[in-house]
Amino acid sequence: MLEVKNLTKRFGDLIAVNNISFSAGQGEIFGLLGENGAGKTTTLRLLATMLKATSGTATLNGYDLIDEPEKVRSSIGILFGGESGLYDRLTAAENIAYFGELNNMSRQEIKKRIAELGEAFEMTDYMDRKAGKFSKGMKQKVAFARSIVHNPAIMLFDEPTSGLDVSAIRNVHDFIMACKQAGKTIVLSSHNMSEVEKLCDRIGIIHKGRLVAVGSIPQLLEEHGGSSLEEIFMRLVGDCNEL
Repeated sequence: MLEVKNLTKRFGDLIAVNNISFSAGQGEIFGLLGENGAGKTTTLRLLATMLKATSGTATLNGYDLIDEPEKVRSSIGILFGGESGLYDRLTAAENIAYFGELNNMSRQEIKKRIAELGEAFEMTDYMDRKAGKFSKGMKQKVAFARSIVHNPAIMLFDEPTSGLDVSAIRNVHDFIMACKQAGKTIVLSSHNMSEVEKLCDRIGIIHKGRLVAVGSIPQLLEEHGGSSLEEIFMRLVGDCNEL
C-alpha cells in the first residue's frame, strides 16, 4: 500500500531526509519516532507531495510519488500538528465540507460523512459554530475530521493529538484504530512515546535524517537488547529534550 524507496531531501548543504526506505501495508500503522529536527515532518511532507524529493521515490496506493503526484494526493489524508489551518469565518461543518468538495465528493456524501465524523469526535454540538471561536483542541478535532472526510486509503498524521485533552485524545486514538480495522494504511509521527507504543504496529526510529532502526517493538527489543522502547531510543539517538 505504501513503499518508500531511498527517499532523500536536501536543503542546500543540509540533508533533512537521508536515503530512507520503509513500507506500510494495508491495515498497518507505521510510526516515525525521532527528536526535534530528525526529519519526521519533512518525510511526511514529501509523501504528501508538499515538498519535492531530491532523489528517491515512493509508491502510495499504487501511484508513484514523482510521476503521479495528483493521483497520490487523491489517495491520502493529511494532518500536521501545530496550526490547524481552518477558515475562521466558516463553521466546523463548512470547513469539512469544503475539503470534501475539493476531493470531488457529492453533497450527499459530504453530509453523511460530516454526521459520521461529528459523532466519532463528539463535536456534533458545535458543527454549526464558526471555527474562529474554537479552542485549540476543538480546532484540532475539526482539522482531523477535515483531513479524512474523503475516506482516503492512506493517512499521514503528524502529531494528531497535539493540543487535545485526555477525552479528545482517546477519541482520536479510537478513530485511528477504527481506521486500521477498516484496512487503512497509516503513517503516524508522534512525540509521545506511549502513544507510539499503543498505536503502532511497527516503528521507524529516525535520527539526523536517517532511519537507524525499523521493526515492531518486540523485534527492536530483541535486536538491540533493550528492556523498553525508550531505552532503545536513547541508546540509538542519545539524550534529547523531546522525551
